[in-house]
Amino acid sequence: MTTGIILILIMIGLVAGVFSGMIGIGGAIIIIPALIYFLHLDQHTAQGTSLAIMLPPIGLLAVYNYYKVGALNLQYAFIIASAFLIGGYIGSKFAVNIPVDVLRKVFAIVLISIALRMLLVKNS
Repeated sequence: MTTGIILILIMIGLVAGVFSGMIGIGGAIIIIPALIYFLHLDQHTAQGTSLAIMLPPIGLLAVYNYYKVGALNLQYAFIIASAFLIGGYIGSKFAVNIPVDVLRKVFAIVLISIALRMLLVKNS
């Protein structure tokens, strides 16, 4: 694994952690698209890797199914999960000081922006 890939993984974890801490999103909304567009993982591997990041509380059995068919990158999951922890702390520190109506609008804009990108931009 190259230094560039490690830096991308850390950035994915930090961004997902910040958004998770701020507006409660991270895995499906940030991590999966980032793994697809920045690291060119296929949809199944991106989903399996995202589940491994949130393994204890969410998907031990689901991750096992992805692992059995080879659709899981444990190294990526570990690095992103570590950065996600830090980003979540940072994001929550911001969020608790943002008015509820502003936070709701930020959440909506993020969801719409990512949905439009996934709908309109073909993966290379």
